[in-house]
Amino acid sequence: MKDSHLTLRLSADLARALARWARARGVPKSQVAREAVARYLEPGVPGVPGVPGGPTVRPSGLTAGGLAQRWGSLPRLLPAEAADLATDIAKARDALPPVGTPWA
Repeated sequence: MKDSHLTLRLSADLARALARWARARGVPKSQVAREAVARYLEPGVPGVPGVPGGPTVRPSGLTAGGLAQRWGSLPRLLPAEAADLATDIAKARDALPPVGTPWA
C-alpha cells in the first residue's frame, strides 16, 4: 500500500504546540499527526497498522493507575507558560467575592 500525502494548515499556536510535543518526545511532527488522526478515527480503521480495527470501550473516567501510566507522556508547560498560568490563577482568585461566614 502506497502512503498518501496530506497538506494541513494549522494556527501558529497549534503549530508551535505540535512542534513542542514532537520535540519533547523525539519524534517527527508527522508521526504525532498520524497518531492523532488514528486516535480521532477510533474505534478503528481496519487494515491500517497501529490503528485498532474493532470497537473500543472508552473508560468512564481516568483512574490513578491510568494517570500514572500516562504521566511521562503528558505535555509540560514551559517556564514562561507556567508563570502566565500562575498569574491568571492569582487574578481569578483575587476577582472572587469575599466569602462570608456561614454562621452569621
